Amino acid sequence: MAEHAKNTICLWFNGDAEEAARFYAQTFPDSTVKAVHRAPGDFPSGKRGDVLTVEFTVLGIPCLGLNGGPMFKHSEAFSFQVSTADQAETDRYWDAIVGNGGKESQCGWCKDKWGLSWQITPAVLSKAFTNPDPAATKRAFDAMMTMRKIDVAAIEAALRG
Repeated sequence: MAEHAKNTICLWFNGDAEEAARFYAQTFPDSTVKAVHRAPGDFPSGKRGDVLTVEFTVLGIPCLGLNGGPMFKHSEAFSFQVSTADQAETDRYWDAIVGNGGKESQCGWCKDKWGLSWQITPAVLSKAFTNPDPAATKRAFDAMMTMRKIDVAAIEAALRG
């Protein structure tokens, strides 16, 4: 018998859960589409045989995409925060999300074309906020506040002063 995760993130989609899951699996390491389940009968936002749920992982996190219809939308109240090692990895994820119908936001946040929010966060930024020098932390914070995609070199320069 297959082992199921104790806790799975359920993400509501409007008929395109499989497309989103496949995009995430292509974009992020340790991400897969595990199973696609079709509805055994008609349901409020679909018909028998339509994709009802998709089991997938994003960066090792178990998720279930539910094609529940148009009544609920994603919001910034939920986001995936992806830690990146350097500018190249930051650029790769940011460009994949924004370049596939997504939208830039502020301070390392962006939305994919399905409305799901992502924080593409270079490790240097996370470390900046735990820097023992409060002045360095403030400079890094002030620099971040001017950015959309995080500029690693600019954060490093702000830390140095």
